[in-house]
Amino acid sequence: MSELLIRGGTLIDGTGRERRRADVMVDDGIITEIGLLGGRRAKRIVDAEGQIVSPGFVDVHTHMDAQIAWDPMGESSCFHGVTTAVMGNCGFTLAPVRSDERHLVVRNLERAEDISAEAMAAGIDWSWETFPEYLNFVERIPKGINYAGYIGHSALRTWAMGERAFEDSANEDDLALMVGQLRAAMKSGAMGFTTSVSVNHATSDDRPVASRMANWSEVELLVSEMGKLGTGIFELAHHHDLRSKDPVKRELYISRLAELAVRTGVPVTYGMLAAGKGDLGWKPVVELLDRINSTGGRSWAQVHTRQFGVLLSFSTQLPFDSLPVWEELRKATLEDQALALRDPEMRASLTFEAEHGDYGRSIGAEARKPEWEFIYPMESALPPYRSIAEIALAENKKPIDIFLDVALSHDLDIFYIQAAANQDQSVVLDLMKHPFAIPTFSDSGAHVTQIMDSSIQTHLLGHWVRNEKAFTLEEAIHRMTVVPARAWGFDDRGILAEGKAADINIFDSEIISPNLPELRHDLPSGAARLRQSSVGITATIVNGQILVENGETTGVTPGSLLRGPLAS
Repeated sequence: MSELLIRGGTLIDGTGRERRRADVMVDDGIITEIGLLGGRRAKRIVDAEGQIVSPGFVDVHTHMDAQIAWDPMGESSCFHGVTTAVMGNCGFTLAPVRSDERHLVVRNLERAEDISAEAMAAGIDWSWETFPEYLNFVERIPKGINYAGYIGHSALRTWAMGERAFEDSANEDDLALMVGQLRAAMKSGAMGFTTSVSVNHATSDDRPVASRMANWSEVELLVSEMGKLGTGIFELAHHHDLRSKDPVKRELYISRLAELAVRTGVPVTYGMLAAGKGDLGWKPVVELLDRINSTGGRSWAQVHTRQFGVLLSFSTQLPFDSLPVWEELRKATLEDQALALRDPEMRASLTFEAEHGDYGRSIGAEARKPEWEFIYPMESALPPYRSIAEIALAENKKPIDIFLDVALSHDLDIFYIQAAANQDQSVVLDLMKHPFAIPTFSDSGAHVTQIMDSSIQTHLLGHWVRNEKAFTLEEAIHRMTVVPARAWGFDDRGILAEGKAADINIFDSEIISPNLPELRHDLPSGAARLRQSSVGITATIVNGQILVENGETTGVTPGSLLRGPLAS
């Protein structure tokens, strides 16, 4: 008798073809039959009447490298139908690492990706040094979902150079060490090589992360090595030259990256964001994408499905936290903060500082100086939202007073979205519809108290498909399954077909949606994290086993490590 039968559902197989009614039989983690299976029996039968049966979603931009050590379920992803996640993006990995230099890896990750140093110290056993050893660690630990991993440039540099990685160019000996470890990583199953030259990636002491100290020839050498091996993907977080108003700088950046992609044959992938309302900085990113694909290379852009939303709350971060009066207030309990906000004299001092204080520089997903037009009370999980500026105009009040009044009306228990990019949703829709764009870029596992973009899949299905009707359900599922699975070489994932892996979602398309985020203090060392579940997903199945059922994890760990093609 087969292990699992999904009966009576509406099948959307991931190919883009129209939906059809069909049953799905699963045995030994593989889809064995699809069709109208009538009176067939199985050990477990799931009634999918009135629901969509789709492939599990593939998220190719995560930072689960550390989180897998303390979160076997992969909660930031699995609650939103993700069954396969690619980690190690933007040059940030936990390997290679020398046993006496783990602090260098932590330095790269702590601020740039908001991964707690205390949590890493308490929750990771650091039983590896080389990248192949790290992959072996991932393979043997319990996992709810499937993982694949890149080797990251910042870790690779600190492995080869130690402290010099944050200061110097690499010499010939350094480069030889990096090339050797890259080759070993690829032969053990790494998916590729990642780097960052983004100014948003800095250390806690405000230095560039190690990858940002590399010159172009170093990056070119490492990508070319993958070309010699005939495999691997190159992922990068862009340099600001791509968005420069200087056409010479833009063209140099675009031309050399396109030339590298074409010459080496290595596919290139990166995030594609619209920097701000009215800002056209996204156009060169599209130009780069089109240039590579039209000249014989391969490239995919990773797009958010929504505003790049930094989350603000009195329990996590606020734009005002570094201002002196606010800094003192934020040391108090939430109850005492609420009392202070209701005191007219203290309130006046706080509002004055919020309006006139020196905010300094923020990076990445850190809270930044308020632009009230782009800060929204998050009273529901899906748009539309009214900005603080809109509410202030309607009520003839100062925006800071609206911000504080809203917080007090919810006993300081409410999140605000602070849009740091993708403010213009019409541009976001255009980016999502680009033929070489993939809805991913969740950053799952990173920014755990700053953002909650790991829900982009349920956001796409709830907002853009159901509410806005900007995509058909077939098209949206195709872009979250078959497209990334084929691009990244997961040939047995992302599709519902006989003989393929049984990574499956069963959901109600009429109600699927993320829930509002919640704050928990359950990371190792008691560190905080945001958690966001969803509604409407009846079951998420990984390798034939039900991982999530009716919004709760089942405790099984059926996930696998997916190694690249050179793995023996």
